[in-house]
Amino acid sequence: MNEPLAERIRPRQLDQLIGQEHLVGAQGALVRQIAQGSIPSLILWGPPGTGKTTLAEVIANQSGRPFYTLSAINSGVKDIRDVLDKARQSGGLFTTKNPILFIDEIHRFSKSQQDSLLAAVEKGWVTLIGATTENPSFEVIPALLSRCQVYVLNALEKTDLRALLDRALREDSWLKTKSVTLEETDMLLRLSGGDGRKLLNIFELVVAASPEDHIIITDSLVSQLVQENPLRYDKTGEQHYDIISAFIKSIRGSDPNAAVYWLARMVEAGEDVKFIARRMLISASEDIGLANPTALVMANAAFQSVQVIGYPEARIILSQCAIYLATSAKSNSSYLAIQRAQKAVQATGDLSVPLSLRNAPTKLMKDLGYGASYDYAHDHPGNFVAAEYLPDALSGSLFFKPGENKRETDIKAFLQKRWKDKYEF
Repeated sequence: MNEPLAERIRPRQLDQLIGQEHLVGAQGALVRQIAQGSIPSLILWGPPGTGKTTLAEVIANQSGRPFYTLSAINSGVKDIRDVLDKARQSGGLFTTKNPILFIDEIHRFSKSQQDSLLAAVEKGWVTLIGATTENPSFEVIPALLSRCQVYVLNALEKTDLRALLDRALREDSWLKTKSVTLEETDMLLRLSGGDGRKLLNIFELVVAASPEDHIIITDSLVSQLVQENPLRYDKTGEQHYDIISAFIKSIRGSDPNAAVYWLARMVEAGEDVKFIARRMLISASEDIGLANPTALVMANAAFQSVQVIGYPEARIILSQCAIYLATSAKSNSSYLAIQRAQKAVQATGDLSVPLSLRNAPTKLMKDLGYGASYDYAHDHPGNFVAAEYLPDALSGSLFFKPGENKRETDIKAFLQKRWKDKYEF
């Protein structure tokens, strides 16, 4: 029993696959292509243990194509060229039986390694299937990505994981020699994190480590035999960006409970406190802004504080700030204003500063009219004068538009009182 359980029960046919119904179910995106044998080059993107390698092998098996595989961890450009030469010799050019080249962890390939695949993919010498746990938009070169269809595989659901356990008990020859009852599976499923391979590895470990003739799988038994691994969280990978995205969107959505949950995920994984606090600083201005200017003060105080305090106590400061931001009134008017202004700059270029607004530090500049017609606001009642401060080409443009909240309603009234017809929002 040297071969792992996950490998022993690996599916060989499409109807044996568990999960990924959106790809291989009755109406799945890949079903018709596999049935017709017209497989395009693919990038399979998803978490570990979701069936990327298995799906590639099933595609090759059901379409009757030669199957070549490379691992990005230990393959160089020479290895790629050797495999491509073999593939050209084993398959007909532009035939439906061109070989499949499967590259695991394709995101680890350098640009030169990925470049070496382009001609073979473009000319149809091989059908490339790449597997990656990272966002291919960032990790696969554009020229190669444009020649591939990207399919997303999801972490396995609880029903899928349970079906995987049942299949293992039903089909694996070693497990058939054991008397195993799945009384409780919550701990098994939780420890797997949606990773089918990890689930089967843990299950095999528990069964092998149990001396009893009849093994009753319970959460307590699994906890005794399996040391709980840290949460799956790569600080430079997809989880890093997905979880911080969920955190910020929960704050933006005014859900303090979700915000604290995603914060806890990052804290438990040991995420850099400055990274979390820095993102809250951005959110305080982008998502809350003028609706509650104190949010930026709070976020900045949190950012300064966590650098002094550090873990574990910094989690309390982060939690306080996250809850404050999530429960604050929201406005993105400042964010939208700078976007509109930047778009105007990009469209109109370097417009001249009106003479009245130019700096005039020398006599020559004053003689040339710099600043001559500038009307000093503090010389007027209420410290205000209705002058034009934009270039002529943009006169009357409105970049800032107050949001719908109490404070910005007051700002709107303030502007309309002074500018009258100019500020009609």
